[in-house]
Amino acid sequence: MEIKRLFEFLDYQLAEHPQEVCLATKKASGWEKYSTKEVKEIVDEMSLGLIELGVKPGDKVAIATTTNRAEWNFIDLACLQIGAIDVPVYPTISEKDYIYIFDQAEVKFCFVSDKPLYNKMQKVKDQVSYLQDVFIFNDVAGCKNWKEVKDLGKGKDKTKVEERKANVKYEDLATIIYTSGTTGDPKGVMLSHSNLISNALASSLRLPVDPGARSVSFLPLCHSFERMLIYLYMYKGVQVHYAESMETIGDNLKEVSPMIFTAVPRLYEKVFDKIIAKGNELTGIKKKLFFWAVSLGEKFEYYNKNGAWYNFKLSIARKVIFSKWQEALGGQVKLAASGSAALSERLCRIFNAAGIPIMEGYGLTETSPVISVNEIENDGFRFGTTGRPIKDVEVKIAEDGEILCKGPNIMMGYYKDPEKTAEAIDKDGWFHTGDIGVLQEGQFVKITDRKKEIFKTSGGKYIAPQPMENIYKQSPFIEQIMVVGENEKHSSAIVVPSFEYLKGYCKKNGIEYASNEEVIKDPKINSLIQSEIEKYNTQFGKWEQVKKPKLIPQEFTIDGGELTPTLKLKRKVIMAKYADAIADIYKA
Repeated sequence: MEIKRLFEFLDYQLAEHPQEVCLATKKASGWEKYSTKEVKEIVDEMSLGLIELGVKPGDKVAIATTTNRAEWNFIDLACLQIGAIDVPVYPTISEKDYIYIFDQAEVKFCFVSDKPLYNKMQKVKDQVSYLQDVFIFNDVAGCKNWKEVKDLGKGKDKTKVEERKANVKYEDLATIIYTSGTTGDPKGVMLSHSNLISNALASSLRLPVDPGARSVSFLPLCHSFERMLIYLYMYKGVQVHYAESMETIGDNLKEVSPMIFTAVPRLYEKVFDKIIAKGNELTGIKKKLFFWAVSLGEKFEYYNKNGAWYNFKLSIARKVIFSKWQEALGGQVKLAASGSAALSERLCRIFNAAGIPIMEGYGLTETSPVISVNEIENDGFRFGTTGRPIKDVEVKIAEDGEILCKGPNIMMGYYKDPEKTAEAIDKDGWFHTGDIGVLQEGQFVKITDRKKEIFKTSGGKYIAPQPMENIYKQSPFIEQIMVVGENEKHSSAIVVPSFEYLKGYCKKNGIEYASNEEVIKDPKINSLIQSEIEKYNTQFGKWEQVKKPKLIPQEFTIDGGELTPTLKLKRKVIMAKYADAIADIYKA
């Protein structure tokens, strides 16, 4: 069957690859599993229930959950079937942002996961005239439950849903996804059924898995990448297992033994740091073998480019060392995707050498989201790039280096904002990504920086902070870093040390560790971080090199306002928050 509306991905799976486990959610009591048939029945009942509530085509319904769960998909597909538009929102945004989004989008109903979010939405409801009711997924006394809506649809005539489905068109608006942005109010990205369908089908050509393969999902479903992947998984017959929490992800991976999962670079970095920390605990020949394998991995290339002798050594490393890495991820990973931010090329090489193929991709919410992605087949993998553009998507580089994109994945526009839409999509239909990059070998997309993040020193030299930060974060002692120095004589940085790693270092070297606040004042620790910075400075021009880094005791967080929900640095917020610390750096 040809898929022309998003809800048909579920119909396709039911017809072509019905699964005993279509969706599964990890809860305290165990895995709550739903077959394809059960998901279809629940979605139809929810659609009928929403109709009974008075939801009309074009009405907006919001969804907010603290962790991924099957109910998210039930609401999403139920809305899409009846021509309603869903508005996924992050659970971590401020009350002010909720009010702005719900007011602009004229949200009528909202579904949330738990009591804290329910309470938050009740406050929002008092300030947004359109919001009629809030429903909760967890069973909480005194709160309206989502099953009440489902029960409204039980036994009702399904022809009402079929009539609504028949009126939904390929080019219709399906969802409004509000991008967190690093400045200003959130922007509502309008994506049509055709946008997301084209992206899922084109991306599926780069996914070498068979029906019945298992996946683990933990990136937020309100993130366009994870959401698109769920449609893709339905199309390919992949079983989706929603992890319990970020804290339990290691256990969940071992329970499910997935063939595929997706993550942001920060998670891969943390996994790698833990592996290296364990390697440092080894002694003698075991330690030498461990770091020999890591060093071997740093030189890894696909397509036998390293020759037979290298491949022989790698086969030993995989058997003796890297097999344990695989076991930690469940033992059956065939593909791990990475998106949302740049992944360290060194780290990507090592994981791929270990037999854990991390495919880095590139895209934005406005591009539904995938623009390009690496693949091992078809000579399609280049380290340090995000691969070739996917089917039907064109990429070109503007004169100023900005990456431009055109294709069926380009958004309909920003909701109620024709001016910003015109700024983003030019008269020829090219979307301006705001990213600077090149086409390696004329076809592999390589991102070098965000256009708006490049700054000049007082000497007139341009600094691209993002690629520098990715290099410095290769140090196990550096957890987070933001390069500064606009209109100053040299670059510097605000550094959040890896306090877990520092504790081990302090213990080993007889340095007292009373608290994060105290340890960053220690001259030995400051010298250590300075030497780590200098080690990586050799990879940059003299005008770029970071001098006099400033250590801070708290991590950048979403709740603290320094990170967006997709873990990107809010540079202006950090600059304002640490203005005194930055001023200290540049005191004569």
